[in-house]
Amino acid sequence: MAEERKPVKITETVLRDAHQSLIATRMTTEQMLPIIDKMDQVGYNAVECWGGATFDSCLRFLKEDPWDRLRKLRDGFKNTKLQMLFRGQNILGYKPYADDVVEYFVQKSIANGIDIIRIFDCLNDIRNLETAVKACNKEKGHAQVALSYTLGDAYTLDYWTTMAKKIEDMGADSICIKDMAGLLVPQKADELVRALKSSTALPIELHTHYTSGVASMTYMKAVEAGCDIIDTAMSPFALGTSQPATEVMVEAFKGTSYDTGLDQGLLAEIADYFAPQRQEALDSGLMNPKVLGVNIKTLLYQVPGGMLSNLLSQLKEQGKEDKFNEVLEEVPRVRKDLGEPPLVTPSSQIVGTQAVFNVLMGERYKVATNETKDILLGKYGQTVKPFNPEIVEKVLGDDAKNAITCRPADLLEPQLESIEKEMSQWKQQEEDVLSYALFPQVATEFFKYRQAQQTHVDPAKADTENGAYPV
Repeated sequence: MAEERKPVKITETVLRDAHQSLIATRMTTEQMLPIIDKMDQVGYNAVECWGGATFDSCLRFLKEDPWDRLRKLRDGFKNTKLQMLFRGQNILGYKPYADDVVEYFVQKSIANGIDIIRIFDCLNDIRNLETAVKACNKEKGHAQVALSYTLGDAYTLDYWTTMAKKIEDMGADSICIKDMAGLLVPQKADELVRALKSSTALPIELHTHYTSGVASMTYMKAVEAGCDIIDTAMSPFALGTSQPATEVMVEAFKGTSYDTGLDQGLLAEIADYFAPQRQEALDSGLMNPKVLGVNIKTLLYQVPGGMLSNLLSQLKEQGKEDKFNEVLEEVPRVRKDLGEPPLVTPSSQIVGTQAVFNVLMGERYKVATNETKDILLGKYGQTVKPFNPEIVEKVLGDDAKNAITCRPADLLEPQLESIEKEMSQWKQQEEDVLSYALFPQVATEFFKYRQAQQTHVDPAKADTENGAYPV
């Protein structure tokens, strides 16, 4: 009997995670637009093109309106679904926002062209996902909930399948295994996908990074185990800390029952378009060759690629690069003290910075960051394992009695109305309120720049409250 044909679907990340991972999210809208027509002909499951760090980066570094980018992409992609990454109750920022802001952001994202919202929480706290999922359902969007994949004795197959059932009950349309650090090795991917497939009817998508060097093999095993969709990047922006290459995975499944059916000729034309951008990024130093290699320490210390370079730069500033290995060894200990969270924005930054302090001070938790205190106070949500009681005592002391056990956003009053009043002088479109809600200072600087452009004033000479606008 002929083997049943089950083509694997491809989500293309070149317009979001690929350039976020390799060139610090610096691809401009103008660099994207000329190739959209060709990308629209490929037949991708979706193109991930928004969310994550793109929003902040558009405003802060590129002086672009992220909403305008989304509308332009929507106009160009006539046949392809557009996808974004959404940090649960943190939206695209680094702290929890009130429900009214989350709901309005979801509404506006879908109204401006997003079809699929991938929603995750840095602690895998289900409570921090609910508002976004409900809002997405209400707006008739596709709510995909991502499990932030990590290792540790709490993260058993039973843990993941229980999470999957809860996600299905919550009203999600699909599940993504979000392996942000490239920790998922081929055999474990096979086991995990089979376990999830047996516990939920929802489609399963796998997202990983090439950081540890195993990602393509992991995709192969996952697809054979029943994974429905994989995330890949066009080859000029693939590998290293990005995803496996789209053309390579298409070729790998060619002639099998998982054949994607995508046209390599068309993909080659798209790759040819992005190749000069890659070269330009290398020549200018925007793409550091270090991010293109394989770093097996990722598996030893469970530290994502971006976090590794972050730790190194923190130590460089202090002239303490010789302490790098000590810090790497300290990271898993701090992570354990803080309830073994997955290491993804913002938990990765919190754990990494605390590990640096612990090593440089010569005494663990002699200095605790505000964010470490907030995690221990429950302000980010609930961790899978309990905190180390000795560390709670040392860091919080009497404050430990103020720890919260409810969903952090339950303590937040509605914010939209006051935000709207605060930024009314800058408002030119409804979406501006949301840009300001997430990044007040960065958005204000952008609004000043935009106003200067509209009145044809050189922004460097624009008279602002803060003096000259920094170009």
